[in-house]
Amino acid sequence: MGDSKLEVIKMNHNDIQQTLQDALNNEEEMMRTYLIAAERVHESEELKLRLREFAEGNAKRSRQLMDELKRFTD
Repeated sequence: MGDSKLEVIKMNHNDIQQTLQDALNNEEEMMRTYLIAAERVHESEELKLRLREFAEGNAKRSRQLMDELKRFTD
């Protein structure tokens, strides 16, 4: 087997901030997608509920990411 080495990539302040912002954008987009899907589901209240719960999870992660981003600007 070959000698595999992990390359360590250092992130600066701006890189970390951009990564957090990208993650926030993704969470918000997924939240919207789940909420729209939940509104369009009519045949299964159970599925509608699960989709809303997924969106709530995205909302929670979004708040956490916003808090983390705020720490970068304080």
